[in-house]
Amino acid sequence: MNDLKNKLKQFRFMNGELTQQELAVKVSVSRQTIIAIEKGKFNPSMKLALLIARVFRVNVEEIFYLEEK
Repeated sequence: MNDLKNKLKQFRFMNGELTQQELAVKVSVSRQTIIAIEKGKFNPSMKLALLIARVFRVNVEEIFYLEEK
């Protein structure tokens, strides 16, 4: 089984230390949603993953990836 992992926190800090709240506003979700995604407790929808990638101007696979078990 594969787990969805992410580098969201690293991308926020590499891009001007964007706060969780600032990112949440940019993609129209709550700060709690961003926190849950970063902690791996919530998998974003495809649409949300694409919106997040667009904020950072990268391919979605650069932020979200499958970890082999």
